[in-house]
Amino acid sequence: MKKKIEITIYGTEQLCPSCVNLPSSKETYEWLEAAISRKYPDQPFRISYVDIQAPPNDEKKREFAQKVMEEEMFYPVVLVEDRIVGEGNPKLKTIYSEMEKYGYIAREKQ
Repeated sequence: MKKKIEITIYGTEQLCPSCVNLPSSKETYEWLEAAISRKYPDQPFRISYVDIQAPPNDEKKREFAQKVMEEEMFYPVVLVEDRIVGEGNPKLKTIYSEMEKYGYIAREKQ
């Protein structure tokens, strides 16, 4: 593995108006954390959740949270190392594919 990557999920407690019947952003964050941990055991990564209505003091995350709201993106928005890999209803296959570009190896391939 080349480096420990950062996965950031941007969203809010309120469900996306266009995302009826989908899990909340926070539920997606929890689901992704569990799924990625199972797929890439013993391969460290950082995953964080950013509430777009109350972003942290981190300037980069605050700016992207503002962008999500201004551009009316479908949330949750999932970033792997600052690259958008999912919006609204993120797909695990797309997220896994991006992680493997950084050298992560799936459990079944080890």
